[in-house]
Amino acid sequence: MRALSFLFLTLCLPAWGQNRIGTGAVEALYRQHCMSCHGENLTGGLGASLLDPSAWEVVGKRSGFIEYVQAGDSETGMPSFGESLSVPEIRSLQIYIDEMRQKSDRAAGLSTVVKAGEIYSAGGYRFRLEPVITGLTLPWSINFLSSTQALITERQGQLRFWSEGQLSQPIAGTPEVATRGQGGLLEVAAHPNYSENGWIYLGYSAAAASDSNYSMTKIVRGRVVDQRWQDEEVIFEVPAELHRSSGVHFGTRFVFQDGYLYFSIGDRGAQDQAQDLTRPNGKIHRIHDDGRVPRDNPFVETADAYPSIWTYGNRNAQGLDAHPETGVIFESEHGPRGGDEINRIQRGRNYGWPVITYGMNYNGKPITGQTAAPGMEQPLHYWTPSIAVCGIDFYEGDQFPAWKHNLFAGGLASQELHRLVITENSVVSDEVILQGEGRVRDVATGPDGYLYLVLNGPDRVVRLVPIQE
Repeated sequence: MRALSFLFLTLCLPAWGQNRIGTGAVEALYRQHCMSCHGENLTGGLGASLLDPSAWEVVGKRSGFIEYVQAGDSETGMPSFGESLSVPEIRSLQIYIDEMRQKSDRAAGLSTVVKAGEIYSAGGYRFRLEPVITGLTLPWSINFLSSTQALITERQGQLRFWSEGQLSQPIAGTPEVATRGQGGLLEVAAHPNYSENGWIYLGYSAAAASDSNYSMTKIVRGRVVDQRWQDEEVIFEVPAELHRSSGVHFGTRFVFQDGYLYFSIGDRGAQDQAQDLTRPNGKIHRIHDDGRVPRDNPFVETADAYPSIWTYGNRNAQGLDAHPETGVIFESEHGPRGGDEINRIQRGRNYGWPVITYGMNYNGKPITGQTAAPGMEQPLHYWTPSIAVCGIDFYEGDQFPAWKHNLFAGGLASQELHRLVITENSVVSDEVILQGEGRVRDVATGPDGYLYLVLNGPDRVVRLVPIQE
């Protein structure tokens, strides 16, 4: 029974937002206040269909959704609900309508993904998926050392080399990880000067020494010699009293830049702690690559603040990458039921969770009616309903020249790969170029110029290969 419970947590937790579309408290709210006019399935009746975006053209022109529902509109026959619905409840209904539109589109077989046989057409290219690595179990991260060699983590705790087309046995002696829930061996990255120093960095969930039921994200570095992990150094860990019993939201991804290491820790299921500067969870951190805390970090001089914090109010960042030209760091962040985000990470900024969000609770109850607040950053882009966004990568290869420096973001529950075009720190377009091939856990540009994906279900690594016309 324990094994089945673990399997459920491993496969389903990041998909809750998608799995609960159209259910919960918000469905009851819709039936009580909206169904008599807009129909049981939102297809219309006395009022317009809510599944047709054109029926809502008035919203956003004369008023926003919340204001429209609160005040009503005599021209469209919309009654006022300002006395019967709170702002958070109206916001949850807006998310519910978005969810039901997506559900309707999928039931009708509507998709922006064009696929003929095994050939995809998207973004100006025709391409196919080519299997590269199989024989994996829940792979989480890939980091290339050369065009023929890469490091791969498996969430149960295995670190492997892929070299010359062959997958190694698990490296012996790697740290013991706490694999409960979403925890396990997560990120792997080689030091930028790996060819000289041999350092390999691992991010994982580690149990507290005093109580194995409590855990927190930890970072170590070491070297691999003769298929064995050696020379381990602890780069980041928190005291046992800051560990949590929850099995969710560990982060983590790495960015090396100018001698610093940036990494993420999720809120660990304690959403309010994301706003608490004395806690490390719900944050992006910045340290020297040897683990020292930089003296110019934004909260070093703030009383009782955790000194490595770079940003806060981050729910669960599982994508982190720097723009190849500007060096600006971008982050992908899991929302709750809706509100997955792409953020531009800036020193000392507050990204709002859970005070502001474009999502709601998994049970359909509202978290807040606020999507913006003074002193809190807006996402550059967000998805409602949630795609369960995960790894991201700015494409740097030459196999797809028109995609140069586009941001690619993987979706777990949605099983999608998104191509985001970013201009002057704004997302100007979002195109789904791949769907239904598995949960996209990680995305990486290979040294050979191809775009590589780490997929779960089935577990494998594939690459996108353009079709030569």
